[in-house]
Amino acid sequence: MAHTPIKIKDTGVSQYAPNYITRKNSSEIKERAYCNTPQTNFYSPQYSLKIILLPLAILLTFNSFSQISTAPTLKQKIGQMIMVGFRDTVITDTSQITLDIKNQNIGGVVLYEYDTPSKSRPRNISSKPQLQKLNTDLQKFSATPLFIGIDEEGGLVSRFKPKYGFEKTVTAQYLGEINNPDSTRFYAKKIANNCKQMGINMNFGPVVDINTNPYCPVIGKLGRSFSANSDSVVFHSSIYIKEHEKLGIISSLKHFPGHGSAQNDSHKGFTDVSESWTKEELQPYAQLLNKKVTPVVMTAHTFNENIDSVYPATLSLTTINMLRKDLNYNGLILSDDMMMLAIANHFGFEQAIKLAINAGVDILIFSNNINHYNPKIAQQAVNAIVKLVENGEVSESRINESYIRIMKVKNTMNNE
Repeated sequence: MAHTPIKIKDTGVSQYAPNYITRKNSSEIKERAYCNTPQTNFYSPQYSLKIILLPLAILLTFNSFSQISTAPTLKQKIGQMIMVGFRDTVITDTSQITLDIKNQNIGGVVLYEYDTPSKSRPRNISSKPQLQKLNTDLQKFSATPLFIGIDEEGGLVSRFKPKYGFEKTVTAQYLGEINNPDSTRFYAKKIANNCKQMGINMNFGPVVDINTNPYCPVIGKLGRSFSANSDSVVFHSSIYIKEHEKLGIISSLKHFPGHGSAQNDSHKGFTDVSESWTKEELQPYAQLLNKKVTPVVMTAHTFNENIDSVYPATLSLTTINMLRKDLNYNGLILSDDMMMLAIANHFGFEQAIKLAINAGVDILIFSNNINHYNPKIAQQAVNAIVKLVENGEVSESRINESYIRIMKVKNTMNNE
């Protein structure tokens, strides 16, 4: 559908959004499924060609893995769109996460060293040998290679603690301040090496948020941003990504379209950046994605009424189109944790899933590590998406798009 320019007020950014999206007052956050459902001309030659080629693409990507001999079912494709956190340092064939891998065909897992709901350790990590075995066993139980993800930024956001046998790392802010590429390379290589040795293939980093608010409780105050200068963020992030790429570790730029100016923490609730966000926060994405340095971007749960007056970024087609259309990005898009309270407190479980998928998010992350633990979260998420497709609220073609992007990255990962 043709796009008409919509001015983002107070920022000077020209934003493109579908002309059927209805703007509403930011207080009216409610479900508008059709806002996030693209309209398609089913009679166009371009669409007819897609009908022919899409099943072939799915069959080819699926059959790239030797363990699998048949084309995937709808449920299997949906399972690949889910990454979950779980409680276990050791797993067996009857563990809940093993059953989720086998029965739900989940695409990946997220590892933590601390269990927030119970305020206890260990969660998934107690030592190097233990973690290596855990990840080996996870992959052993999966017919399709898993994304095994972790937030290993260095410094205060690190799962690789010295008490588990890992060397101490430093914050991105420290590296940005000393501005020495050799130091950034040293620590990025150390993090990437640890991921490789532990069997982790996806690191949710680097943070490419600009440190425009050093008092932001979840970015600036934790030293997670390299700099308040976008060029410096790009410079150091490029080194971080390159060191991971050398070892076959997938990096993820985060948090699109920018979390650095926030006054609040989206883990804890509604986070409005309408008065603080600027177009400068898009610069790291524009520069890094232009270099095609990483196949993955993670969204933020921030709300910006100047971009979308109804939905936060993860659930916003308008915001995701900034990435897909304005920045010409066709790689994987990951949600930040769908259980964070910026989403969970304002949207129903099924509603949030529907909005995120229709907005263009490919993989939904459920950390199971915020306020409560739900051992059935993977099954519930998969079943919810199946139901949405069966009810016509999410199209199967939309599922296919995400599945192909996921398998494309996994094929690359599998060949390294």
